Amino acid sequence: MESTTAAAMVGGVTGIVIALVIGLIIGVVAKLLMPGRDPGGWFMTCLLGIAGSWIGGLVFKLLGISAGGFVGLIGSVLGAMLILLAYRMVMKRA
Repeated sequence: MESTTAAAMVGGVTGIVIALVIGLIIGVVAKLLMPGRDPGGWFMTCLLGIAGSWIGGLVFKLLGISAGGFVGLIGSVLGAMLILLAYRMVMKRA
C-alpha cells in the first residue's frame, strides 16, 4: 500500500513539472504571436505563460469545452496572450 502512495506522489510531482514546462512553452508561443517590448522580458513572459495556460484551461473547462489535446493548447495560448496583454497595459500605466 505504501508503494502505491509513493507512486501517486511521484505522478503528482511529475504532472506539475510537465504543466510548468508546457506553460513555459505556451509563454514563448504567446510572445512570438504578440511581438513587441515587454516590461519584464522573456522570463516574465514565460511566467505569464504559465499563468495564462492555467487560466485558459480553466476558462475552457468552465465553458464546457474539452481542455485536452489541440483545443487545450489553443485555450492555453489564448489565455497566455490575454494575460500578457493585461500585463502590458498595467505596466504601461505604472
